[in-house]
Amino acid sequence: MNRLTYLILLVALILLADQALKIWVKTHMQIGEEFSILGQPWALIHFVENEGMAFGWKIPAAYGKLILSLFRLGAIAFLIYLIRNLLAAGAGFGLLTCFALIFAGALGNIIDSAFYGMIFSASPYHGGVAELFPASGGYAGFLHGKVVDMFYFPLFETTWPSWMPFVGGESFLFFRPVFNIADASITTGVIMLLLFHRKFFLHDPRAAGHEEKELPGVVTTEK
Repeated sequence: MNRLTYLILLVALILLADQALKIWVKTHMQIGEEFSILGQPWALIHFVENEGMAFGWKIPAAYGKLILSLFRLGAIAFLIYLIRNLLAAGAGFGLLTCFALIFAGALGNIIDSAFYGMIFSASPYHGGVAELFPASGGYAGFLHGKVVDMFYFPLFETTWPSWMPFVGGESFLFFRPVFNIADASITTGVIMLLLFHRKFFLHDPRAAGHEEKELPGVVTTEK
């Protein structure tokens, strides 16, 4: 399998899984509804929506949602440019996988932001679920949709030691953020990049221990 085919299949698989689960959750669950995964109390499908970044973070500004959506579009355009350069330079499957994971995750969440507000009715907190392609129209305009999150892993809860400044004596829940497949894909790609492909960030290819073809802004790995 050539590199381009591999990338297309990987991105398509992540997008399919991400969007299929989001659509199922959106059309079968109410906001705040949850159920356990395989009966485990620390592994839950918990439906929330957010207007911001991964894991529920957001930009606190009047136009924060639009700014974030435009930033995501810019990031996707840059990733396409970068992956194209990496393919032309003959980068290895490992490095390409990292950027494919990041790209697929970014694209998965921008689909929510760009289109979900136009194709879904609003998800209620009680009394029904959202409707796909409602006759009355969607709940928001282009680039103003909410991102669907559902994975929640409250592994344990403890209390910060009293001697710690600011948070001493307060309860602490790990892991609090709710996320989706796209968030997990981005996080996995970034972690893999930092752990196994730090040479990518070196400007001198000789420092990476390889004699490589260098493109502007790109240092590739050996085939």
